[in-house]
Amino acid sequence: MLLVDDLLVASLHGLLWVARKIDDALEQQQEQEEEELKARLRELHQRLEAGQLSEQEFEAQEAELLDRLDAIAARREAAGDTEGGSEDGSGEA
Repeated sequence: MLLVDDLLVASLHGLLWVARKIDDALEQQQEQEEEELKARLRELHQRLEAGQLSEQEFEAQEAELLDRLDAIAARREAAGDTEGGSEDGSGEA
């Protein structure tokens, strides 16, 4: 009987390990996307200051990037991730 229990528990541990690995990969992908979006925001600010973008173009592109950052933060919050919680209300601009 204990052998059967051990086999069942081992398969559950295996499934949990796979689920953690998938979660880690998704979190890493979100962090990469967030860093890319922040880099694009910095580039937009530089282009605005250099006169390469009009104020209207800047605002439209900035709004799109900020919406995407907000979506990442919302996904994190929905997942219950407290590690990324320090950036939830911060202004990236």
